[in-house]
Amino acid sequence: MRAIRAASAALLGAVALALTTPATATAAAAAPVTPFGFAVTPSVIAAGGQVTLTVTGCSSTATARSGVFDDTVIPSGGSARASIFWDAKPGAMYEVTFTCNGEKGTTDLTIAGGTPSPTPTPTRTSTPTPTPTSSPTATRTPTSSSTAIAPPGGVKGGLGGSFIAMNGTELAIGGGLVAAAALGTVLVVRRRSASR
Repeated sequence: MRAIRAASAALLGAVALALTTPATATAAAAAPVTPFGFAVTPSVIAAGGQVTLTVTGCSSTATARSGVFDDTVIPSGGSARASIFWDAKPGAMYEVTFTCNGEKGTTDLTIAGGTPSPTPTPTRTSTPTPTPTSSPTATRTPTSSSTAIAPPGGVKGGLGGSFIAMNGTELAIGGGLVAAAALGTVLVVRRRSASR
């Protein structure tokens, strides 16, 4: 009876380890590692807006290219601003490619919904209904218009903009923690079954 409990605890620990290993390997393979860091801020913007392109860890000037703004040169360890084209398609996701010393890294830039081109500010004219007292005609021109900007679809959560890739040390620490948890489970189950 004791062997069955210990075997089931060991099997449970092995299954937990097996299920977590592919997830960490997939996460490491999903984000290619570059020797430099890069970011586009904000990652969701309306057509005609400006984004900040930042590169860190690059010993020379870097370039950023995309189909939604002109090629931009970024100084070493600095940032540059790029204007999004007015004809950018709302809801579309564009790839931004950063190049530093021949190495390339990519990230996504989403164009927010709304109007794809500038629209003139509307003019509103109202005339009062005739009354015994005469009143002048009023003309009102709004000074600003508000447009709700929302990303198309759900939030791209989990990365937070600071995650570039996992390294071997992080993978080893995670694997060690899972192995320690499995070993602890086996020891507790063995101790419990020995006392009965």
